[in-house]
Amino acid sequence: MKILITGTAGFIGFYLAKKLLERGDEVIGIDNINDYYDVNLKYARLKELGIDKEAIKEGVLTQSSTYAKHQFIKANLENTEIINQLFKEEKFDAVCNLAAQAGVRYSLENPHAYIQSNVVGLMNILEACRNFDVNNLAYASSSSVYGLNKSQPFKTSDHTDHPVSLYAATKKSSEMMAHAYSHLYGIRTTGLRFFTVYGPWGRPDMAPMLFADAILHDRAINVFNHGNMSRDFTYIDDIVDGVVKVIDNPAKINEDFDPLNPDPSISSAPYKIYNIGNNEPVSLMEFIETIESSLGKKAEKNFMDMQDGDVVSTYADVSGLIEDFGYKPDTKLSEGIEKFIRWYQDFYKN
Repeated sequence: MKILITGTAGFIGFYLAKKLLERGDEVIGIDNINDYYDVNLKYARLKELGIDKEAIKEGVLTQSSTYAKHQFIKANLENTEIINQLFKEEKFDAVCNLAAQAGVRYSLENPHAYIQSNVVGLMNILEACRNFDVNNLAYASSSSVYGLNKSQPFKTSDHTDHPVSLYAATKKSSEMMAHAYSHLYGIRTTGLRFFTVYGPWGRPDMAPMLFADAILHDRAINVFNHGNMSRDFTYIDDIVDGVVKVIDNPAKINEDFDPLNPDPSISSAPYKIYNIGNNEPVSLMEFIETIESSLGKKAEKNFMDMQDGDVVSTYADVSGLIEDFGYKPDTKLSEGIEKFIRWYQDFYKN
């Protein structure tokens, strides 16, 4: 297949591109390489894909020096002209839209960035799929859409009408926009609600790297809600395996859809929503202890109140992926953290 992956300088996009290239697919990556976090990490990921920083030119395809079937373009998804030209010339078989303005807390500081990247950007992708006959779109949603819902595990059949951050609201918007295009134009769309992803090459604004960096440099870590939190931490390889299964098996019309009692995760249109997580939440304190054990060093802890826009717990019901594809994450937390710590110490020379 010829696949467009948006966000290939990002954590999940980088891994997905590598996985698809290694199995022989043709991959074009796009990313604006914004400075929300350290761009050096983003360029380092791209270098692993054979894209050298010095070769990148805005709006121009760059050929990978490692993979013959990989090219990269630096551009914003909001740039309608570049997106349309790319779709017109490359004739993609499938698109996986992972590019987004990330971060729940940053959405409190810079809300406009989320509307531009997460809403306008996806709108341009949907329109390009419609106008250039791409009938297979997978896109990133988020566990954040569950918001005030306290019924766990989170099920895709749950309603998600009470977001607690603008970031979550933009991800809910993504799902609704995708459904409209599936209904109106028959585009097969699949939304993936990612639960907390970790592993080597991960984001520096996420807990694993924040904690590891602080512990190694003798700084205290901030433990929110006084440690009374849990997350469905999911190792990156398990996440990518699920994404690949979705790309290979685009959404279909569900004959069981009942308009008198609608399930939000399916439709009479070719539309589907999946949770993609570990299906095994871990307490924040256990997570910290696992990092301490891997580093061989205890953390100094600042116990703090809950942050605005955050939720106490996430727990994914992944029965949809299990039933449809036999998907089941199998990376233990201790194993995944050990791999992350070894990468972190090597990459940052700690």
